[in-house]
Amino acid sequence: MILKNNWSNKIANRYVKKYKKLGFSKDLALRVYTTRLLGRNPELVLHGGGNTSVKTTINDIDGKKYNVLCVKGSGWDMADIEPPGLPAVKLDPLLSLRKKKYLSDEDMVAFQKRNLIDIKSPNPSVETFLHAFLPYKYVDHTHADAVMNVTNRPGGLNLSKKIFGKKASIVPYVMPGFMLAKKVNEIYSENPDIECLILMNHGIFTFSNDCKKAYDLMIQYVSKAETAVKKLKSKKIKQIKKNNIKFNPHDIAPIVRGLLSENKDQKFVINYRLNKHLKYFINGKNVRTYTSKGTATPDHVIRVKPFPLIITPKKNSSIDDFKKTAEKAFENYRKKYINYFKVNSKKVKDKKVMLDTSPRVVLVQNVGMFSVGKDLCSAKIAGDLTETNAKVISSVEETSSYKFIPEKDLFDVEYWSLEQAKIKKKKKLLEGNIVVITGATGTIGFETYKMFKSYGAEVVLLDNDLNRLKEVQLKIKDLCIHCDVTNKKSVKRAFKIICEKFGGFDILISNAGAAPGGAIGEVNDEILRKSFEINFFSHQNCASEAIKIMKKQNINGCLLFNISKQSVNPGKNFGPYGLPKSALLSLCKQYAVDYGSIGIRSNGVNADRIKSGLMTGKMIKTRAKARSVSADTYMRGNLLTNEVKAEDVAKAFFHLAVSKKTTGAVLTVDGGNIAASLR
Repeated sequence: MILKNNWSNKIANRYVKKYKKLGFSKDLALRVYTTRLLGRNPELVLHGGGNTSVKTTINDIDGKKYNVLCVKGSGWDMADIEPPGLPAVKLDPLLSLRKKKYLSDEDMVAFQKRNLIDIKSPNPSVETFLHAFLPYKYVDHTHADAVMNVTNRPGGLNLSKKIFGKKASIVPYVMPGFMLAKKVNEIYSENPDIECLILMNHGIFTFSNDCKKAYDLMIQYVSKAETAVKKLKSKKIKQIKKNNIKFNPHDIAPIVRGLLSENKDQKFVINYRLNKHLKYFINGKNVRTYTSKGTATPDHVIRVKPFPLIITPKKNSSIDDFKKTAEKAFENYRKKYINYFKVNSKKVKDKKVMLDTSPRVVLVQNVGMFSVGKDLCSAKIAGDLTETNAKVISSVEETSSYKFIPEKDLFDVEYWSLEQAKIKKKKKLLEGNIVVITGATGTIGFETYKMFKSYGAEVVLLDNDLNRLKEVQLKIKDLCIHCDVTNKKSVKRAFKIICEKFGGFDILISNAGAAPGGAIGEVNDEILRKSFEINFFSHQNCASEAIKIMKKQNINGCLLFNISKQSVNPGKNFGPYGLPKSALLSLCKQYAVDYGSIGIRSNGVNADRIKSGLMTGKMIKTRAKARSVSADTYMRGNLLTNEVKAEDVAKAFFHLAVSKKTTGAVLTVDGGNIAASLR
């Protein structure tokens, strides 16, 4: 399918009118429009890649009008860019360096920042000088798959000349930055009639004084590449035999996740996926050869490393067999990465500190891909980039053999401070941790969700109330799963989904419960048994399944139970609730005893009198009446005479989760009740 031109005069005019009302020029409005057109096509641009610019004029705070280059800023994605994502840099100072022989990365960044109209703007693109040196109003740059398909092969240079014609100049690979801008300026000076630049192993630039024309040229030249590749003689990549294996992706995901950690405090999120393109790529007989040659375009390396980890399970492999195979594969991968670092770091002037040795992509033949990241978003980005790499590399392999830039050049990009800055952010306390909360749509459950989310954890919400779950899902992007925690099959199904999406989890907050009342000698057996199902066995169902996953991961874990003060201080006519909670207290301690030696902690929270879906206004009145006090006095009936809230319980769960040397403990959250206090 040839790339579609999505320009619409009607929509373009709509952008101009919209941004004019917001105080932005027509130039910038059109630049936003076509940048989004390019950015929303994954065959052109993915996750922050590519850049665009427009040369225009702007009034500064001093009242003077300046010629500026509005160029994509660091941290912005072309797909949803806004005018602030195109910071304005004074153009004349940039052009004054056209004849300068060399500029370090640090000086380049500092110079660009110094000439921003608004110093609060994001850092301009590392390719700002390249955009500035091209004497056209609009400049577009993408990493089009089809262009990579042409350039990333032996003979790619000659093939590019043949395909793209005299109006395009071919630029040999030069690392992005000032020296690439110098090279492009040199090539353009030799042939000022060009309208396109093909950067070997990097991407494509098109340019014009008309916004639509620059965009049209991008579509035109990428389409030329697509058409030419389709005409090349092709053969399918030879595939390995399909082996029978005795496990599913969710069975091995926790093993893979655990092996990624170089120590038990290092946590990654992994995401499983498989489709026809990935299956074809992963199951190629020569997958180890063609995946070792690099990525589709250099900047991908900062997300997926220079090569993936390949695991080939043996025929009829059990989970235990897979674990042994995977352990060996990880060991070899780390050795390979360390050697890659040692060899290439010797070739650079400045001293480099090695990044972690864990792969960002794990390809398990006959199973699928596990992409890796510090959070779910990063893991999915690594997956998206790998899909692009798979399509490009597979396509080249069908018509030739894949060839990319030398390993040293790839290393330079991976360890380039300007690229690493794109993904390095201050680490939050629970980054990489996955938290599962049961009864998550209730008052306590949702406050707990917000607490853990604020500290960087990935949080999964489980609840049996489908209507409430749907309401919550409309408000948040996190995974919500309908789950009846009293049903083992339902719990297993939920945990299977979690393992495929995240690789496993680290913290279980077993929070679901109900609060039936009645005099214990008169209560119906059915009510009592039902209470034990939700207030005791549901916790056992979740904890026992969690233990299986945590043992596979072998990177520590934490069970947290919402127990209740009723477990140690029974209330009158509240036995149907208190009895299973007493059993839950013992369960919490038993898990601490049985699994502490393998780094799995078990703690609980004893809360009291928290307004929630469980303790409703009606129930509060009933409990207050049982104690012959008003509802307000009942809620403040503690040593601190202060009502305890759901957020206080959430804080208790959080503190128990991060207290790495605390297990078998119960934290009381009730404002002070000596009768319910423990040791």
